[in-house]
Amino acid sequence: MTISLNINGKTREFSGDPDTPLLWVIRDDLGLTGTKYGCGIAQCGACTVHVDGVPLRSCSSPVATMPGRAITTIEGLSSRVAKAVQKAWIELDVAQCGYCQSGQIMSAVALLEKKAKLSDRDIDLGMAGNICRCATYQRIRAAIHLASKRLASGDPP
Repeated sequence: MTISLNINGKTREFSGDPDTPLLWVIRDDLGLTGTKYGCGIAQCGACTVHVDGVPLRSCSSPVATMPGRAITTIEGLSSRVAKAVQKAWIELDVAQCGYCQSGQIMSAVALLEKKAKLSDRDIDLGMAGNICRCATYQRIRAAIHLASKRLASGDPP
């Protein structure tokens, strides 16, 4: 069975088992390795991608459910919000080991796309389910606040 996918604005074809998790199609078939495998049961957030603008755990999402939907991986982020988040992440040296960071960034971008001014509670709720083994949660929160502040002030990312 061939499945047509819209990934990062490009049409890609997948020929294989329709129950294959989207994560493995992205990584193994398309070579987009920024999306990581963490737990395989949608609990850690390392595999987060956007599907129609909403964060989704790709490790537990069958590729058969994806035709006609817009899938964005970390490699495809390009919005003003995404650039602000990525810049804040670098400036505040958020990543330690870096393994979870693509999923963290994907969730942070979706959160800021939905709501520009965030409280600590908003961030904690919006980022729930994204686990960082290195416990950089304070830096993650600070980077989201910094990106939010810059976006609100109109500063270029």
